[in-house]
Amino acid sequence: MEESDVIITLIGTKLAKVGNEFIFKGAAKDCEACKLNKTCLTLNIGSKYKITSIRNGGRLECSIHDSGICAVEVVETPIVIAIEARKAIKGSKIVFEPIICKLSSCENYRICRPAGLAPGDKFTIVNVIGDTSGACERGYLLKVAEVKRNDRSRSE
Repeated sequence: MEESDVIITLIGTKLAKVGNEFIFKGAAKDCEACKLNKTCLTLNIGSKYKITSIRNGGRLECSIHDSGICAVEVVETPIVIAIEARKAIKGSKIVFEPIICKLSSCENYRICRPAGLAPGDKFTIVNVIGDTSGACERGYLLKVAEVKRNDRSRSE
């Protein structure tokens, strides 16, 4: 991990534990008026983060978190997704297009339609892990890959 990969943000004190991972879902309505929102809201909506360090500085009041918030260091972690095998090339840039499937009982469903991602989100493939755990019931040829968002903002 490079130092430039580290992001300082604020998180609820009950959630602030080294190693905890979370998907940033965006601002709550009460965040708009908060003077600290520029620190809290620097993360990519839909991206997954891991807490690497708790910063000293104590607890701050927050209208969302009943026990207050504290400063933490996080890194964005790769998101595991299933993509068409022909697109699974390490280092390539892709635009996320969810696999068209409604078979929620399929063992690959969660990686075919990962939480927090929207059609049109742009990523770089950082690693191709291999084949999906089972054959796709819809007949797609799929690979499992780790991806990272290309920029600091969700594409519209």
